[in-house]
Amino acid sequence: MVEKILLVDDEPHILRALQRLLRLGLQDAQLRPYALEAFTDPAEALRRAREVSFALVISDYRMPQMTGVEFLKALRELQPDCARVVLSGYADLNGLMAAINEAGIMRFIAKPWNDHELLCGLSQILRIRELDIENRRLADLVRVQQGKLSAQEVELRRLERLEPGLTKVNWGPDGSFLLEDPGEVQL
Repeated sequence: MVEKILLVDDEPHILRALQRLLRLGLQDAQLRPYALEAFTDPAEALRRAREVSFALVISDYRMPQMTGVEFLKALRELQPDCARVVLSGYADLNGLMAAINEAGIMRFIAKPWNDHELLCGLSQILRIRELDIENRRLADLVRVQQGKLSAQEVELRRLERLEPGLTKVNWGPDGSFLLEDPGEVQL
């Protein structure tokens, strides 16, 4: 399975520059291949994140629809294992602190960026993420062996990492399960 990287910036030329750089640069860093998905609208990106799991997201800090911190906080709720990076041309200390404290970003990258530093930083973040996931998998195996966790719970955690929301069931008032939010009934 090819993991994905999510790019979110309201400026299409920034997205194209990032895509060009990452397509070539991550291969040179000898990382496994990653598929790239880019969005100019953070709300669209969040809708996509409800459907697909991402290894890493790079988000602009200032966007007209919502701030990067708001976007990354919402993404963190959907996908806690997704590594988060903020990209910004503004040096807003309060915004940076909010991104770190509220959205749990791993790195702040200034625009214009240095290609080498950006690629090295992202490579490091992706490797740390892989190690963290592997450490949690091994810790779960130990908990199963100690009887503190069932094999079913381990499998549910694995499935949730692969497909966010897959293990969450919406129950109707009559005990049935809902496949999606029906919203208002249109007549």
